Amino acid sequence: MSAATTILKPRLVNLYIFLFCAAMIAIALYMENALMLEPCPLCIMQRVFFIATGVIALIGAIHNPGARGRTVYGLLSGLMAVIGGGFAIQQIHLQMLPPDRVPACEPGLAYMWEADFPMKRILKALFYGDGSCAEITWRDPLFHFFTIPQLALVGFVMLLAVCVWQARRKA
Repeated sequence: MSAATTILKPRLVNLYIFLFCAAMIAIALYMENALMLEPCPLCIMQRVFFIATGVIALIGAIHNPGARGRTVYGLLSGLMAVIGGGFAIQQIHLQMLPPDRVPACEPGLAYMWEADFPMKRILKALFYGDGSCAEITWRDPLFHFFTIPQLALVGFVMLLAVCVWQARRKA
């Protein structure tokens, strides 16, 4: 068995997916705590779906199923990546709006929860974002033109590609 075949075993690919998702969450936590960048509602939803993608892949790595199970885990992980990518696209859309079309900012989610805001309003902020999601507070230091949701979208697309490959592979 070649080295390439060994590192691409289905169980290890699921582990790589999990580790990639864990790295994305670690970067998000670093940006929040060290760089003091407060996550907006759409950022939080993207984190949720990086975690969901990673957890499904980790379960797949632990379970180490046969071909049918690999397909199920691959498709479920891929679905989570698609949904997370949708939230990234929504945030990119908000960031591209002209200033007069940006929705108003809501209070922070923690405040909304503690102050017993209607659940409908909290869910609307989580699923559609608000003015805080349109703010560009950081650009990547290497290329200076990628924003956080654009990089998250790249991550979700890469995850989707690997998940689909994992679901469709024969061995």
